[in-house]
Amino acid sequence: MQFKVGDFVVHPVYGVGLIVKIVEKRLSEMEAPLYYEITLPRRTVWIPVKAQAAIGLRLVTAKRDLDQYRALLKSPPVPLDNAQPQRRHEELSRRLKQGTFPVMCEIVRDLTASAWQRPLGATAKAILKKAEEKLYQEWATAAEISIPEAMKEVETLLQATQAPAPK
Repeated sequence: MQFKVGDFVVHPVYGVGLIVKIVEKRLSEMEAPLYYEITLPRRTVWIPVKAQAAIGLRLVTAKRDLDQYRALLKSPPVPLDNAQPQRRHEELSRRLKQGTFPVMCEIVRDLTASAWQRPLGATAKAILKKAEEKLYQEWATAAEISIPEAMKEVETLLQATQAPAPK
């Protein structure tokens, strides 16, 4: 898929950005490949058009799809394997690098629920913080709301998983 100027995209490392230009950059005598010029909150990056899939560049989640992610955040969390913390951290880190929106929702849901049961270790806290930042940023962009509003909505959805079921 080729993106166009004006598209909001998600870079797996840098987060949400806006494609402001598609430019030719001559880095050698041989060719001048096309690059997406993407503005992010604290920097501008150039991503080769041909490498977008390998890098994991993707469009921001569509606003119409947020309802399915609201349901995902309210769904029962998957318990984490506390018997093997090293393996759990490796798995969470691998999933975080995938950078997909559903994975961010799952990580935030599951680590938040785990933290309600017992305090998270330093590594799990760091993973949760990164996942929350990415989730809030993309949620705000998709829903066309501020990041604080996105945080509030996500936190409200997560609280629904903590509430006791009605009798």
